[in-house]
Order: sequence, then C-alpha cells, then structure tokens
Amino acid sequence: MTVATALQFLRRERDLMVETIGDTDPRDRVVTAPEWRLVDLVAHVSGVHRWATAVVRDGRTENLSDDELAPLFAGPGRRGSAALQDWFATGVDRLATALEQAPDDLPAFTFLADPLTPRLFWARRQLHETTIHRVDALTARLGRLASTHEADIDTAVAADGIDELVTGFVPRRRSRLRSDETFRFVIAPTDLDLAWTVTVSEEPPVVVREAAPDATAVISGTAAGVYLGLWNRGDDIAETGSEDALGLWRETVRISWV
Repeated sequence: MTVATALQFLRRERDLMVETIGDTDPRDRVVTAPEWRLVDLVAHVSGVHRWATAVVRDGRTENLSDDELAPLFAGPGRRGSAALQDWFATGVDRLATALEQAPDDLPAFTFLADPLTPRLFWARRQLHETTIHRVDALTARLGRLASTHEADIDTAVAADGIDELVTGFVPRRRSRLRSDETFRFVIAPTDLDLAWTVTVSEEPPVVVREAAPDATAVISGTAAGVYLGLWNRGDDIAETGSEDALGLWRETVRISWV
C-alpha cells in the first residue's frame, strides 16, 4: 500500500460513507457498537480524521493533549443527515490534503509495531479506520451485521488491513492475545497467495508473513471476509485445526488507538 493508493481508497470510502449516512436515520443504533447511534459514530470517526490531520499537518512528534482533542470530537452540532454528511466529508478531504502535502520524511508520532514511515502509517491507518467504521454505519442502516458482499471491500484493502492488524496492532506489548501453552495459527485468505503465522504464548504475539507448517489452526475465508471477521465485524470466516484460535482472538483482541 502506497500513500497514493491509500488515499484513492480513502476517497472511495468517503463516498460510500456519505451515501450510507444519507440512507440512515442519525438516531439508529450501530449494531457492531450498540452504545453508539449513527450520529455518535460519525462524531467519532470524523474526530479521528481531524486528530490525524493535526498530527500530519503540524508534524506532531507527540500526541495531542486531551484539551486539544476534545473539540475535534464534538461533532457538527446539528444532528441531521446532511450536517453529518458534510462534517464527515470535510474531515476526510482535509485529511487527504494534509497527507498529499506532507513530505515523505514527515516527522510525526506513530503507535503501532510496524516500521512504516509516519506519512504512510497515517495514510494506511486512516484508510482502515474509515473502512471499518463505514461498515459499522452500514449495520445501523441494515439493523444487522453486513455480509461481506454488502460491505463491498476491495481485496487489496482487505489484504492490507489484515496485515496492519496482525503485524501492527497484535504484537504490541499491551496485546491480550496470550496463552499459557505456546501454539501457532495461520491466517490464509483463500483468494490471495498470502499468509501470516501468529505465535501465541505468555509473551506478546510474534507474527511472520508466511505459513508455518507446524501451525495447529488455520483461519481462512476470502480476504474481505477474514478482514471483517478479525475486526469482529463479520461471520464469513472459517477455522480448521485443533486449537480454537478464532475463539481466543474474539475474546481477547479489542483494538484501541494507542
């Protein structure tokens, strides 16, 4: 994933999200985050966009303070669909502009285990932040989980999103994906020649981009189905083997920003 490609897909997600907001009552509950209504979801994801814009635009090497963050997440004030659409689209457009104008050697803080440059990190992270929350918004419109087909996620986005999740989020020291007995499981999308092996133990998980022959479980499905399933947004995912790696994943992997 390059910055240019990430921004191309980010703009696609902007358009899909704007359409979904327009088709949904702002008061509808988000099935995948029932503590939120659509209006809350839009305030959150748009706040994240404004946060990322500030980091990239200003080259922030430390995170914003709570006082700086609070107004970014306040939302548009007006709660109608048109206001939410405009607030969301404006946030994405400002973020995309900041990323396009940022130098390749942008100095900025990041918070995942992957070694990406800050500019590519923020482009990639905001693509997946937006994609997953667009799927959340779709559940508010549907009143249920979206199928992989309904979610309409590009295979390249899904593959990159799996990689970010398993190589960036999961290996962090705060990860709760642990086991008293060490075992390995493979994530292998059926429509791509890609695989990841996750070693689970009492220590933070270790991930490599290949399929280990001694893995005791395999998680599979289309790339889009695995992407949604690992983000706990879909059920089009399967598992084989002697370990319930998927069950452990769903019990322990909960993603937060930092």
